[in-house]
Amino acid sequence: MKSAILMAAGKGTRMQSDLPKVMHKVCQKTMVEHLIDTVKQAGAEKVVTVVGYGHEVIEKAMEGKTEFALQEPQLGTGHAVMQAKQCEHVQGETLVVNGDCPCLTADTFEELYQEVKDAKMVVLTAILDDPSAYGRIIRDENGFIQRIIEFKDCTEDEKKINEINTGIYAFDNETLFSNLKDIQNNNAQSEYYITDLVEILNKKGLKVKAVVAKDNEEVAGVNDKYELARANQEMQKRINKEWMKKGVTMINPDATYIGADVKLEAEVILYPNVYLEGNTTVQRGTTILPQSFLDNAIIGKDCVIDSSRITDSEVKDNCTVGPFAHLRMHSVVESKNRIGNFVEFKNTNFGFDSRCAHLTYIGDSDIGSKVNIGCGVVTVNYDGKNKFRTVVKDGAFIGSNVNLIAPLTVGENAVVAAGSTATEDVPDGDMAIGRCRQENKPGYGTKYKNK
Repeated sequence: MKSAILMAAGKGTRMQSDLPKVMHKVCQKTMVEHLIDTVKQAGAEKVVTVVGYGHEVIEKAMEGKTEFALQEPQLGTGHAVMQAKQCEHVQGETLVVNGDCPCLTADTFEELYQEVKDAKMVVLTAILDDPSAYGRIIRDENGFIQRIIEFKDCTEDEKKINEINTGIYAFDNETLFSNLKDIQNNNAQSEYYITDLVEILNKKGLKVKAVVAKDNEEVAGVNDKYELARANQEMQKRINKEWMKKGVTMINPDATYIGADVKLEAEVILYPNVYLEGNTTVQRGTTILPQSFLDNAIIGKDCVIDSSRITDSEVKDNCTVGPFAHLRMHSVVESKNRIGNFVEFKNTNFGFDSRCAHLTYIGDSDIGSKVNIGCGVVTVNYDGKNKFRTVVKDGAFIGSNVNLIAPLTVGENAVVAAGSTATEDVPDGDMAIGRCRQENKPGYGTKYKNK
């Protein structure tokens, strides 16, 4: 069985946040969730996340996605792995992964799983031009890892080594747990370090292998908000590249923001300053124009979304939305519709081949097919205590500047005259007029102007 232990117990003091470090988001998804999904993609059947600071927050957010082990107090990386007792008697290979490396890929984890079959421990390393204060990898004449030396303990010659430890490991699981008890905490911090297993295993004649990361950005940890922003950039480049390879057109990929769970089809066109988040899906042939924000939105084929905000709502095929429209709270726009500028839908079903061109609020409503909604229409759906629904049936015509005071039904092919306030149902085929009769005052306009 393939297993994974994710170390996510630290607070992350340099993040300057009360939120546990691994709960900060990269491309709209928490770092720990990125890793849970990625190790599973690589084949992990058992995932244990070791939590500590703010564990209640992590456990609530990741419930059902992973098992948990609590590390209190936090006494080092070796001590963290000791807490994952669920893995203690599992046969197979186990990854041990820092929870602050969200950009790691399934390909890298798959390689580590494969390589550990030829060695009892594998360390993912990186070659850096400036290895700075990272621990150095010391190899023997056969290329296996002999030691990992912390920077403060390095000699001048050892400081010149540019291969460093990333904190990502793979183990034969039985070897891992049978040797954890040999780790000592006789160091300045009185902590148990997983890196001590290198020398422990070497003394027993067991091989420790190095795998060099193909991309240093992939293995970069996140310790502060600057590094979080860098991880976002790296992840976004990767996401955008994959969608473009699948046939999505991006006018300016560097200014196009796509969440990790978004799904796109070929022939979608994305303009700059478009934000797609959550479980948004966009189908073939649709164009998303600048300044559009979609979150948990479903957009059909051959639509145009222009500078609009769509959340938790669906737009079906051959629709135009915007500019500056707002669809929210489970609104559904059926096919062949035009939703124009400064229109807001809330919890509304809008029927096939209808029109709502501008400056209108439709809330808690069911609108039929081939309905025309004029400019400035408002569904008055709230009486201060309760919300009520408005129903407009097929073929109805709602004139401009109309108030529809719910609960209200406008029948098939009925008309509500412009400027009306409708308080009662309108039967099929009837016209409702609810406005004051106009009265003209002869000569008054000229008199007023000359006054």
